[in-house]
Amino acid sequence: QVRLVESGGGSVQAGGSLRLSCVASANTFSVNVMGWFRQAPGKPREGVAAIYPADGSTAYADSVKGRFTISHDNAKNTLYLQMNYLKPEDTAIYYCAAGYSWAHVTELVGLHAGTKFNSWGQGTQVTVSS
Repeated sequence: QVRLVESGGGSVQAGGSLRLSCVASANTFSVNVMGWFRQAPGKPREGVAAIYPADGSTAYADSVKGRFTISHDNAKNTLYLQMNYLKPEDTAIYYCAAGYSWAHVTELVGLHAGTKFNSWGQGTQVTVSS
């Protein structure tokens, strides 16, 4: 498995921005897809963004489309999630994930996407106040 370490979470007011980072190390050759998931208290885990770094294809959950941007720096083995126009409903623990998949990138977001990833970070809290 790949070791993933997230950073960049915090508290922000509605309408603000945050950028999450996730550094991957160990066995990075074994993955070809990376994503961001989130889980709010009492709610299921949701895949919000995914990327195939090799070709740059991306997908987003409808709830974040147009506000969040996922990107990957191959040289630094770092995944990013730029979050703009944050809303209180974006409050959750955000997790970085990695895996190996042949699924279409749109299948890598949503409530059931987690099964396609096998490495997970420890999570970082994002809190958006109104």
